[in-house]
Amino acid sequence: MIRYTTRYVNIVSLVITIIIYIFLSYFITNLKIFDFNLSFISNLLKKNIVQVELNSSNINQETKEDFKIQNNYPNDTKENEWKITIPILSLEAEISEGTNKEVMDKYVGHFVETSKTEGNICLAAHNRGYKVNYFNGIKKLKEGDEIVYKYKNFEKTYLVIKNKIIKDTEWSDLEKTEKNQITLITCVENEPEYRRCIKAIEKEEE
Repeated sequence: MIRYTTRYVNIVSLVITIIIYIFLSYFITNLKIFDFNLSFISNLLKKNIVQVELNSSNINQETKEDFKIQNNYPNDTKENEWKITIPILSLEAEISEGTNKEVMDKYVGHFVETSKTEGNICLAAHNRGYKVNYFNGIKKLKEGDEIVYKYKNFEKTYLVIKNKIIKDTEWSDLEKTEKNQITLITCVENEPEYRRCIKAIEKEEE
């Protein structure tokens, strides 16, 4: 039977203690880094992703971190106080906040980070395959056609200047603008990677 002296045991204990200390120091240091990474990832995940479902295709729009989308019905304005009218298409539809499927199954949806009055007002809606397909005729819009937009006491008429096809990853048309304009977005039939975009500018008073 092997016998260990007290000195030998103490030396071995010291070596083990040093190894444990080094291991714990390394672990704690990396844990801080890990915690930082978790915090960073957590902050990224806090950002809301708005899913816009247009004809079975999704558009992901990243929104502000602290913005809460309103999905309650009826919408946050009184009946008929928030709506879009396109006379040439005999279209009159109510608008609600948000662009997810639940909203657009009943309303024309408003992109939450865009203006409701001055600047660039951006809206989206289904065009086929759903109970309501408010934008099913916007592909027929031509330059000069009128779009009337009303939000509470704010009301303006816009004239179409562009009817174009964009990639589903192209969001520059939703950016803020100094000039008053309205942007309508819907999907393109059988083209899941593309969207139809209608641009209209404020009609000048005669």
